Amino acid sequence: MPIHPTAIIDPKTVIAADAEIGPYCVIGPNVTIGWRTRLMSHIVLEGKLTIGADNIFFPFCSCGVAPQDKKYRGEASETIIGNGNSIREFVTIHRGTEGGGMRTVIGDGNLLMAYVHIAHDVIIQNHTILANGVTFAGHVTVEDYANVGGLSAIHQFCRIGKHSIVGSRSVIKQNVLPFSQTASDHEAKVYGANRVGLQRSGFAPEAIEPLQNAFRLLSNSGLNTSQAMARIEEEIPQTPEVKELLEFIRSSERGFVK
Repeated sequence: MPIHPTAIIDPKTVIAADAEIGPYCVIGPNVTIGWRTRLMSHIVLEGKLTIGADNIFFPFCSCGVAPQDKKYRGEASETIIGNGNSIREFVTIHRGTEGGGMRTVIGDGNLLMAYVHIAHDVIIQNHTILANGVTFAGHVTVEDYANVGGLSAIHQFCRIGKHSIVGSRSVIKQNVLPFSQTASDHEAKVYGANRVGLQRSGFAPEAIEPLQNAFRLLSNSGLNTSQAMARIEEEIPQTPEVKELLEFIRSSERGFVK
């Protein structure tokens, strides 16, 4: 286990035998670091924090530190990071709170680019791309394969649907539909299905075209949401993706970007 002599590591830290701890890292108690995970340098980790295998942490990021929530009273909340994540420079990940389930969770295979901020009780699922400077307020959920463009800000309790792409510099105050490409200037709008992203993920044209037609009815037909959903159910093949889109709308308590 290569540990640089300048690293400061609490005796209660559990580190896999082949993990790598670089110069000037500071690791507090109740941190667990999994196999083949690498900390490059100048990284701060605080517990309770569990890190899986094959992650790489770039310089000057911090994970598991106390949340920026005035309701936080030092409760024994935690941060969980899965496997195969790339966490770039100056990323900040805060642990959970009692009001949000006590956990902040990063899944597997995610790319968190420089200066991403993950607030308390955020759930990042798997294989997402979070571009430079993306900021998540508390209690946000980002579903599998979502892509959030640089300098975007996501409001508390919002949900970013799977296989969606959010354009850069977007301010998102409502849920983002799965499979969509969504962006905002002064107003967030849906621009149809995330065609390129879905193709890259192996979706067939038979899955993408019904979604494109569904988004057209939702955003460009002049129909209200109930009317558009009825038309989608009547006129568009009910593929698994279309059904999931409709169910996402029905369960969106905060509304959704249209």
